[in-house]
Amino acid sequence: MDRWRGRVALVTGASVGIGAAIAKELVRHGMKVVGCARDVEKIQKLAAECQSDGYSGVLVPYKCDLSKEEEILSMFSDIKAQHKGVDVCINNAGLANPEPLLNGKTSCWRNMLEVNVLGLCICTREAYQSMKERNVDDGHIIHINSMSGHRVFQNPDTHFYSSTKFAVTALTEGLRQELCEANSHIRTTCISPGVVATEFAQRLYRDNPEKAAASPLYKIKPLDAIDIANSVTYVLSAPPHVQIGDIQMRPVEQVS
Repeated sequence: MDRWRGRVALVTGASVGIGAAIAKELVRHGMKVVGCARDVEKIQKLAAECQSDGYSGVLVPYKCDLSKEEEILSMFSDIKAQHKGVDVCINNAGLANPEPLLNGKTSCWRNMLEVNVLGLCICTREAYQSMKERNVDDGHIIHINSMSGHRVFQNPDTHFYSSTKFAVTALTEGLRQELCEANSHIRTTCISPGVVATEFAQRLYRDNPEKAAASPLYKIKPLDAIDIANSVTYVLSAPPHVQIGDIQMRPVEQVS
């Protein structure tokens, strides 16, 4: 990770869970991390923790709603003005709404598409353009995907969410192909975890605590957020000629 020391990483959805763990780990390795989320106060608290722990990097909190393109573009403009640009982009932000295919709400489907797919694509495009205009040819774009992007779990509440994650799987490979065609050495990777000890189940079933309590999270030993953060540093630490396309990781006790 030494070659990334002092360079700029954007981590979306950095306020809690996986995003917070990734942001903190990159700061520990000496990177300047712009952590964005709608709840910027949690990132401000995390930034203070990083500072008090004596980490060599810095966490810069930024308030951004990834369902709004104008806010994403404004964020990249501010990053350019204040930090020159992005060298690493971690597309972590994502959400799930319990809306089945047969009777789900269109507004909730659209919300998942806007954040999980369009927000990710806009951040990817802007990160690439930031690297290109500064002749950064060793950057890295990482999508935090899901095992739900590789198989369909038998739960109607997550079928539309799963479709957005299948899109991320396709988008990662499409991005790799376009970067190759552009003769770029910028790499792209997606990391697909299974059950992780985060607030995912509580947020998915925020209106139905009983369903949240029945989540597989409480029946097996789940992955921890730091496990996914460690996979990010593993990917970033790979030699520049090594392309890691996808990391799939589950708890040992997870069946599907």
